[in-house]
Amino acid sequence: MSLAVLKSRALAGMQAQEVSVEVHLANGLPAFTIVGLADTEVKEAKDRVRAAIQNGGFEFPAQRITVNLAPADLPKESGRFDLPIALGILAASKQIPANRLHQYEFAGELSLSGELRPIRGALAMSLATRRDGGTLAFILPLANADEAALVGNAAIYPARSLLQVCSHFAAKSVESMLSRHESAPLVTQQEYPDFADVKGQLFVKRALEVAAAGNHSVLLVGPPGAGKTMLAARFAGLLPEMTDEEALEAAAVQSLTGGFRIEHWKRRPFRSPHHTSSGAALVGGGSVPRPGEISLAHRGVLFLDELPEFARNVLDVLREPLESGRITISRAARQADFPAHFQLIAAMNPCPCGYDGHISGVCRCSPDIIQRYKGRISGPLLDRIDIQIEVGPVDPEILAADADGEPSRVIAARVQAAADIQLQRQGKRNQYLTTREIDQYCRLDRHGKANLKQGMEHFHWSGRAYHRILRVARTIADLAGSERILATHVFEAIQYRRALRER
Repeated sequence: MSLAVLKSRALAGMQAQEVSVEVHLANGLPAFTIVGLADTEVKEAKDRVRAAIQNGGFEFPAQRITVNLAPADLPKESGRFDLPIALGILAASKQIPANRLHQYEFAGELSLSGELRPIRGALAMSLATRRDGGTLAFILPLANADEAALVGNAAIYPARSLLQVCSHFAAKSVESMLSRHESAPLVTQQEYPDFADVKGQLFVKRALEVAAAGNHSVLLVGPPGAGKTMLAARFAGLLPEMTDEEALEAAAVQSLTGGFRIEHWKRRPFRSPHHTSSGAALVGGGSVPRPGEISLAHRGVLFLDELPEFARNVLDVLREPLESGRITISRAARQADFPAHFQLIAAMNPCPCGYDGHISGVCRCSPDIIQRYKGRISGPLLDRIDIQIEVGPVDPEILAADADGEPSRVIAARVQAAADIQLQRQGKRNQYLTTREIDQYCRLDRHGKANLKQGMEHFHWSGRAYHRILRVARTIADLAGSERILATHVFEAIQYRRALRER
């Protein structure tokens, strides 16, 4: 009777909890049992592990094999437990030494030939090891090495196959052992579509500059072909450079779906789900909860084109994440938390045909139809969007002329300077100022208070809108390098919240 115990990790939302892989061999009729709340993918490891061991030149024990994945009440999914299960069988049957297994954590899916296939969530597991204060090294597939090594001081040992891992523990010389993986120098220069390509729309460009500087959400309202999608696609190029911590957070979320690429390191995510997407697609879900579009856009941009065409109940799921920056997915058996600090950029037509208020006068939508169209966006969601501006048609003469707008790098430099001011003053971007911090950092002079009071009374804005206008005004002042919020800054902020009010 023999027993081997190895360490691995299971994903539960953003948490990668430690799992003990216990392998027990006993006499009796040959059997292979996996227990510990394992799903179908994990139970299928029996066939993969058997074939990988045999094709690696080892003997598969003709005994009763019991694999326990502890703790028993933690759900286990995916093929990442193949490698520790195979090593546990080989160690328990004395085919490889077991004296150094306790120094490592293991994860990797095995092919039938014994090759190691990449897994989801390698970066999240590496992050969890560091946050838990663990000192164990991590053996995983070669394809995941660069991703996992992004975590500072992580001891990553990549391998191509089960046989290579076994050679590491059976080695009598250093030359035969796995080498610790060092992450290659990362190039953080990112290429985004350039704002210089957009002709005209100076007012809209200015509003997007303000939104980028203060992390404010934006709604673009205009007829077809006015450039709403083109502007939104270039918005990520204006955002401040990601910090290492922000980049790790964003990469860890993308790693959970297998969508992270090392060449996208420090590139702001840009997600643009189709308007037929469900609520679960936006917030995440599934029997084993996985992140949705709003979490995959963490530290980046979520662009919702044709906003009223989304189902109203789908749009309303955005309300809480816009305020809290997190999303919690609850199921009967489990709960998962995902970060959701995204910047919302939405676009819509002014009416179903798209030409309400257009100079051509071709709109034939009745007022009732237009009202129902706008009513697809709930008031509470609209109230949470800081900047709501009209994108008008571009004059043909401007379209025919050469592009002469500012390139993204020039605008981004101003945005970065304003963001640095905010971080130095209050330690966060203006969008995240609390009510008490607004009272402290967004004081108005007499003329500014008069402007804001007049706007509140004229447009019947809520208390939430009041605070959002103050945050936008604070950002405008930061872009101007002004310590105080002037009346002109307040007036400009008011202009950025009138697109749907005057129609």
